[in-house]
Parts: sequence; C-alpha cells; structure tokens
Amino acid sequence: MKLLCSPASPYSNKVRMAAHFLELELNAIRVDTNTGPAILVDNNPLGKIPTLLTDDGISIYDSVAIMHYFDRLTKGGLYPSKKAKRTDAEILEALCDGICDCLLAIVYERRFRDEEKVHQPWIDRQWKKATSGLAHLSANPPKTGKKLNGGHFALAATLDYLELRFKDQWEADHAPLIDWQRQFDKKFPAHSELKSEG
Repeated sequence: MKLLCSPASPYSNKVRMAAHFLELELNAIRVDTNTGPAILVDNNPLGKIPTLLTDDGISIYDSVAIMHYFDRLTKGGLYPSKKAKRTDAEILEALCDGICDCLLAIVYERRFRDEEKVHQPWIDRQWKKATSGLAHLSANPPKTGKKLNGGHFALAATLDYLELRFKDQWEADHAPLIDWQRQFDKKFPAHSELKSEG
C-alpha cells in the first residue's frame, strides 16, 4: 500500500503510526498539496492528505476512513471490540483531530495571508478551542491499557504537532499530557522515528 502524505501532517502521522503498530507494509510518498500533484488529485478529488492507495487499486481518503480500513484489514486490530470502549476510542480520535483542525487553521492563517491581513480574532478563537480540548484531555488523560488503539495514535500525533508548531505555548498548562506521552513512548518505541517533522 502507498500513503500520500506529508511529514508535518498530524493526520498523516496518525495513520503512519497505526500502520507500523499493525505491522502493515506502507510506502509513504511525500506530496505537496499546494502544487496539486497528479498522483494526489487523480486519487482524491479534494487533493488532501492523507490518501491511501491500496494494493487492489482503491483510493481511501480522510485519516478516519483509513484508520477504519486498517481495523477491518486486521480484523479489529486498531479499535476495541467492546462497543463502549470502541466509542471511547472514536471520541478520543475525533477530539484530537478537532484540535488539529484548529491548530492547522492558525498555521494557515499566518502562513498564507499577508501579515497586515492576518485576522487575530480568528486565531484567538481557534486557539481557545484547541486549548479547551487540551484542558479536557489533561483532566481526563486516556489510559493506554493493554493495547493501543486509534484514539491513542491520534493523541500522540496531536501532541507531536503541538511540539512542532507551538513549542513552549502549551506544555506548562498540560503536564498530564506530557506524562501521557512518556507512557505512550514506552508502549510504542517506534514513536520517535514517526513524529511530525517539517
């Protein structure tokens, strides 16, 4: 399988970590969404990453759809089988992806607008949402338990992205998440080589 992705994308890295955990062979192909390369646009009409190209010629896009595909492929290897625990994992993943949506909105606002056109109230609103999500996670850090799941990889990818783009802007208020990351690293030693970079 091939994954069209970016090394800085938290959604891409969530998928890459999950594939590694499940021992799925995945060829990561870096693409620049700003240039709209044919390999991406031809396989995802939205031109977004991550996009998975399966060995049987199917294109799967959106990180959640890819994660659920991995789960089916491995007969339940990525999400708990018990309904309540699976729901918890899916809610955790949704919360983490939502935080990343807010963080990326901030990055794009600063990156793609001329400095005098950057709308600070928009940035403040997105940051407030992100920190609200982080506060909830700090107050309720998820247990890693016996087996990691999709929600855990989403949280690890979120913290990696914060470390990459918002270093020293969140850590002091969220010590439980720093502790959680250390526990995750022990459970998933490959984390260090799969972190967001860019």
